[in-house]
Amino acid sequence: MLSDEVVLISGVGAGLGAKLATRAAAEGAKVVAAARSGDVLAQVEQDVAAAGGEALGVRCDVRDPDDVSRVVRTATERFGPITGLVNSAYGHPGFTDLLDTPEKKLRRSMDIILFGALNMAREVMPHMRAAGRGSIVNIGTMATRKPLRGEGGYAVAKEAMAAATRFLALELGESAIRVNQAVLGWLDGPGVRFYLEMTAQQRGVDEQQVYDEIAARNPLGRIPTDDACTGGILFLLSRYASEITGATLDVNGGEYMPS
Repeated sequence: MLSDEVVLISGVGAGLGAKLATRAAAEGAKVVAAARSGDVLAQVEQDVAAAGGEALGVRCDVRDPDDVSRVVRTATERFGPITGLVNSAYGHPGFTDLLDTPEKKLRRSMDIILFGALNMAREVMPHMRAAGRGSIVNIGTMATRKPLRGEGGYAVAKEAMAAATRFLALELGESAIRVNQAVLGWLDGPGVRFYLEMTAQQRGVDEQQVYDEIAARNPLGRIPTDDACTGGILFLLSRYASEITGATLDVNGGEYMPS
C-alpha cells in the first residue's frame, strides 16, 4: 500500500503512534518517527527492523521550527523526499472547564497541536512538491464531534487543526499534495487501559464493566484498538485515496455518524 513512500509521523507514543509506524513500515513505507521521548523511538526502530522494515527515530519538539527542520533534513538525507506526513503530536491542557483552564496551558496545546502541525507541513511541503505528490493526515478527536465537559481546551486546538486541514487541502492541491483528517474516538491502547483501571477502582466495579459501558456506545460493540485504527490513516496516506482531499474520516467504530 505504501511502497516507495517516505512517511514522517509526529508525536509517536507507545499507543497509536508506535502501531502506526510499524504498520506503515509493514505496508512498504520507510518510516521516520518523531517524538520527545527517546525510549519509544528506540522501541519503534527495533520493532520495525525485526519485521524487516526500515525506520528512523528522531527526537523532536514540534513547537520548535529548528527542531522540525532538523528532523526533516535527517529524514531526507536517510530516505529521500518525504511523501507522507501524519500530525499526531498533541498536548492536553487538563480536564477542566474551558474558562477555568489556565491560558498558559491552552496556548501550549495550541502550540503543539495547531502550530506544530503547521511547522511540520511547512517543512515537508517543498519535498512533496519535488516528489510530485504528497499526503498529509491530521489526527482529530471525537471531542470536536461530541463535546465532553473537561475536554474544551483540547478540542479547541484540534478544531483549529481541522480548519487548517481544509485550507491546506485547498491551497496545496495544485501541488498534488492531499490533506485530510482522521477523527478518532476511544482507542483500546495504553491510555484507555489506564483509564479503565482507574475508573473501575474509583467506582468499585470490574474493569470489564467499564469497558462494556463504553463499547455499548458503538454499533460495532467494541472499543477500537490502536492497531485497528491505523488502517484508516494508512488508507488516507496511500494512493488508494488519490482523489480524496479536504475530507474528514471518522475512525471510531461508528460512535459518531455524520449526517
